[in-house]
Amino acid sequence: MLSPKNVLKSRWIALITLFAGVWLASCEEERILYDGLAFVRFKDSTLSQKESDSRVIKIKIHNGGKVLEESINVSYTIGGTAREGRDYRIEGIKGTVIIPARQSFGEITLYLINNANNIIESSTIELNLTAAKPADKVQVGFGKSGLGNKMTFTIKDACIMDGIYTGQLPVNKTQAFQLADIEIYSADCKRYTVSNINVGLVGFPQFFNWDSPVGFEAERPTIDFIDNGNNTLTIPQQLVSQFGTGYDTVSGTGSINPVNKRITLNIKMKIYKLSNRKDSTVIVPLTYIPQ
Repeated sequence: MLSPKNVLKSRWIALITLFAGVWLASCEEERILYDGLAFVRFKDSTLSQKESDSRVIKIKIHNGGKVLEESINVSYTIGGTAREGRDYRIEGIKGTVIIPARQSFGEITLYLINNANNIIESSTIELNLTAAKPADKVQVGFGKSGLGNKMTFTIKDACIMDGIYTGQLPVNKTQAFQLADIEIYSADCKRYTVSNINVGLVGFPQFFNWDSPVGFEAERPTIDFIDNGNNTLTIPQQLVSQFGTGYDTVSGTGSINPVNKRITLNIKMKIYKLSNRKDSTVIVPLTYIPQ
């Protein structure tokens, strides 16, 4: 038999459970569900990217209403200050996006054209949704104002060597370590930063003894270089903290091939070898190939 205290506790629990059920039921009854036409709109109202980014850009158009059992054909216009064919290109049928049957998104596939000229300015692509079919089931934008039917893509101008590269470190005459998606960027088109020089450097016996404490597999050490304006580069003396004590000062030279835009950096660094307790100066040649 329950004590009076436990009986009271059980009654309180039952009462709270009852009120909770009534509240949830009332919330369920008051929940508002959109039951109108399907409506298409841009997923984002603004986007931006540097012109030096060669990767594909997907601009998404969203069906924000009911998913249809048939495809949705969306028409759009293009405006803005960016020039098609010189600043960008659109893959596929320009002016039309298809949202497949039983899907919620369609895409405009955009590629930027890098015409970097060391003049830092931006241009825009202005997209405007104008119509959607089947017209009896889909409207453009949400509400009377057509919210979401416009978007602006800003193309940020880039410096000549800005871009996404694949880094290579030679092993021998026919083989090399390789690492993709390394960004090189600059704010003034004079001093550039390489986002990662860790291209197979760890324990690489051609340059480092296995007894060296260089160990930064998960690190992305950066390095700066200067554009001399005559296809040659200078790596000013600088610290790379990830190399650790005794390995942190680097300098060097480099060059850029004006035809294929390949960048070569010859990184000069001192290595302290524990085996003979002596410093050694090595030149690490890294090549960056535009993606």
